[in-house]
Amino acid sequence: MNVTPHCSKGSQRTLDGASGPLPVPVAGCALLLAFLCALFSVSASAQTHKVAPPQNVVRAVAVYEWTGDMAKPTASRLIPVSLFIDGKLRDAAVYLARPVPFALDTGNVYEIERAGIALGTLNVAFARHLVEPEDATADYDDGWFGYGKFFPPVPPKKSTLKPSGKLVAINSLDEDDDSPHFSARSATPGSGETAETAPGTSTTTNTPADNPDRPTLHRSASSPSAPDSSGSTPSDDPDRPTLRRHTTAEANKASAGQPDASYDDPALNNDPNRPLLHRGKPLGELADADIPKLSGLPGDRDLHQAVAVSDAVNRPPHNFSRAWDDDAQRQAILATMQAEARRLLAAYEAANAAAPVAANAAAPSVAAAPSKTPGRNNRLTRTTVQQTPPLPEPLLDEQLQGYTLSYGGPASYAYSAHTGGLGPTPCYVTLVAQDDMEGKPEFAIRSVTDAAHLNRAPLMRLVDAVDAEASNRASLLFELRAQNSRQFALYRVIGAQAVQTYLSGSTQ
Repeated sequence: MNVTPHCSKGSQRTLDGASGPLPVPVAGCALLLAFLCALFSVSASAQTHKVAPPQNVVRAVAVYEWTGDMAKPTASRLIPVSLFIDGKLRDAAVYLARPVPFALDTGNVYEIERAGIALGTLNVAFARHLVEPEDATADYDDGWFGYGKFFPPVPPKKSTLKPSGKLVAINSLDEDDDSPHFSARSATPGSGETAETAPGTSTTTNTPADNPDRPTLHRSASSPSAPDSSGSTPSDDPDRPTLRRHTTAEANKASAGQPDASYDDPALNNDPNRPLLHRGKPLGELADADIPKLSGLPGDRDLHQAVAVSDAVNRPPHNFSRAWDDDAQRQAILATMQAEARRLLAAYEAANAAAPVAANAAAPSVAAAPSKTPGRNNRLTRTTVQQTPPLPEPLLDEQLQGYTLSYGGPASYAYSAHTGGLGPTPCYVTLVAQDDMEGKPEFAIRSVTDAAHLNRAPLMRLVDAVDAEASNRASLLFELRAQNSRQFALYRVIGAQAVQTYLSGSTQ
């Protein structure tokens, strides 16, 4: 059956002008053409939408080390680690070093963070390239380091607003002769009527006398944009804030305030195409004597570390720490970490031909004297004293942190401890686990080493979680400490799998 669409009972014609099996109505063609035009216009408008360019993120990560109190450290330094620029992670200790690395430019402002929450700011005053002398006994004292002044977070200002002691009438007008009036007699509120003229007064408008308490709005005669009576423009007010661009000479003069004159050559560090990383003012007036410099590697009990982040954009804070539901949850995770740590330590110590030293090692078993017991043949029987199993090796200086490394991500845990280990040599263990789909910790990082074999397997010392790419996803920053050198590495933990995304250069 052939079905021919009809829009009306008017005349029809075929595509070739003659009669044919497929007649096309004229009205149908017009309707089809209008539909195609509308469809083309919609698709064209959809393809011309504006796409915002990707944001160019410039973000530096460093490690802030200090001894003593954080607010007033006895000695401190800033170690550059990574620099995220042009979509890549680069070594901040050597990037754009002309000769001062870009991450340690004077005036750069670093936020000292704890799991993404700022603890204060550090303004870089100057940088030093330290070279270890041949007769030095301290390690980790070469390379570029930054020095600056730490500022604790500024407390919020107290509000100066005070409650008013005067009640405000809402549905009526206050009859106050001292208040300004727009007419001699106001209309009744809500009536919609105009104000009436007071009896005996004229309807013409007169300029009222000046009231010393009456607010005025006029152009000041001393304004720089308003010429005086002589037609000349007055000089600028010294207290008036100005907004202007500094000249090249002024910029070079400001950069000359660095303490070390060998690092402030304008031809090297004042490149006009050099990207900016700081938002604060330079602190070039600080000298070496004003900032106690940390050198060498102090003992672990005296040394403190924290993540430092510098970004060209002021971004909202992101808290990556994970609070425990209760103490029972923390104890359960701690027991899981301890069991895995003891298993790894036992295997490591057995592989290195040394048995762990138990805290309550019992004396060897002693055979008891034979005794006669009544029996069928009155035979002598020997009873032995069973040896008490030793307690597990103690885990010292245990550290357990919980993190949420991304929005809605699973819980992640970082654990570290050390023991007496191989005789007098301590053994170190570091674990990182992440909850699986069932909420059970699954280990992503297992590291065991001892102080005598750090060059073979470096000690993994957790610094903190940090967002190194401004992606609202944190990585774990570790210090990899060898026998006479150390490096810093970033690990991305996803699905209980740890991937090393960055490794810095080595310092001696």
